[in-house]
Amino acid sequence: MRITAEHGDLTTTPVDAVVNAANSTLLGGGGVDGALHAAAGPTLLEECRRVRASRWHDGLPVGEAVATGAGRLPARWVIHTVGPDRRRGQTDPELLASCFRRSLEVAEEVGARSVAFPAISAGVYAWDPAEVAGVAVRTVRAASSTVSSVEEVRFVLFSPEVLRHFERALEE
Repeated sequence: MRITAEHGDLTTTPVDAVVNAANSTLLGGGGVDGALHAAAGPTLLEECRRVRASRWHDGLPVGEAVATGAGRLPARWVIHTVGPDRRRGQTDPELLASCFRRSLEVAEEVGARSVAFPAISAGVYAWDPAEVAGVAVRTVRAASSTVSSVEEVRFVLFSPEVLRHFERALEE
């Protein structure tokens, strides 16, 4: 599995699956979630509502992941995952690792060969970007031995500062 980090915009990244740092409602929000919903158009929200109605009635749990279509995005799927929120006492790095691991497992389930991730929980959920980068890179590397269909993982980061943390983590 090839793993890279780049400065960019997930809404314009041409990969099979884009990972959404969603909130548990799956009904849109701010940050990455809001940007992906806005770029994808109303079909993304419709699909998220169907997911809530059929399986995750109480919302998607922290660390879990689920796929929908991608609407108008240049990806085929959006994989929604809910990161831990430090402001709510969710400080266990395993919860964060689960977001990356479960997203890759879901990517394999749908047949994605390339996946783009944001820095899950590094924004409004108040996790330190360096810690997010370390957990993300370690988890993706570890998953590369069990997730065989995913050939490429790209960390697509909106902030040059967050990108530097991911570049450092990839060098270790």
